[in-house]
Amino acid sequence: MIEKWKTLSKKLIGNFRIFDLFQYEREHPKTHKTTNFYAMDSTNWVNIIPITSDNEIILVEQYRHGIDSTTLELPAGLMELNEDPKDAAMRECLEETGYEGEGDAIFLGRVKPNPAYLNNFCYHYLWLNCKKKYDQHLDENEDINVIKLPISKIKDMIESGEIDHSLVISALFFYKKIYANM
Repeated sequence: MIEKWKTLSKKLIGNFRIFDLFQYEREHPKTHKTTNFYAMDSTNWVNIIPITSDNEIILVEQYRHGIDSTTLELPAGLMELNEDPKDAAMRECLEETGYEGEGDAIFLGRVKPNPAYLNNFCYHYLWLNCKKKYDQHLDENEDINVIKLPISKIKDMIESGEIDHSLVISALFFYKKIYANM
């Protein structure tokens, strides 16, 4: 069994708005060698699969600074302090797309985005029978194009690389596992 490494010290390197960066000095449980490791402390994330009554999925296209390019994604974002994941997912969908579903969103699953250096979770939700009811309500640094596509096209878009965001693919995996119409 893999043993937990002993933490000898924890130092805040900086607060970077969407995460805090920490340096951990940790001791290897077998060799007792100490090494510094870096990890980001981030709030949890959500994404949501909004689907219309016509079996169309609502996606968002936006610029991503990490890859210096645009991506095709699900509506998603950071949870607010003490916010319920389902409420956060529905809020993000409304803000980014203006689409609202019937009733509450349905929980699909939860994943660890990258436990090598992140400590948070991403919660996946599904919202059915979505209709455009509002204007987008974007943050000052968001520029989002809303795209509506038949859900039947998603598999091909993943295979072709048009959709390549790992958390989007993760959410769609949970969706496909429960609802096999993709």
